[in-house]
Amino acid sequence: MTAAEFRRAALALAGTTEGAHMGHPDFRVAGKIFATLGYPTKGAATVMLSPIDQDLLVRDHPASFAPANGAWGKSGSTTVQLRTAPRRAVLVALESAWKRRAGVTAPGAASRKKRPADGA
Repeated sequence: MTAAEFRRAALALAGTTEGAHMGHPDFRVAGKIFATLGYPTKGAATVMLSPIDQDLLVRDHPASFAPANGAWGKSGSTTVQLRTAPRRAVLVALESAWKRRAGVTAPGAASRKKRPADGA
């Protein structure tokens, strides 16, 4: 995947805007960054995943995905080597990061919330 393809994929997600953070492009939804481009190196990107999603991608694609350094990485920030990353895996990572920041939940999640008993 190229940086241009990453940018197009990120901007294709509903409500996404492109800005800049620390001298490199970032992608936001609901005012929250879910991905950056060109960090930590020119051919890399970062996606803000859940730790579980990060574990799965790192396990399945160790040459392309790695936790970011320090506390950011422990909380799910994941570096992507764009040149080696499978396109489908990057698209899944972007969508997951977007959903996490946008507050999107699984279909039917609202209906599974505990409701008070009748007469409460």
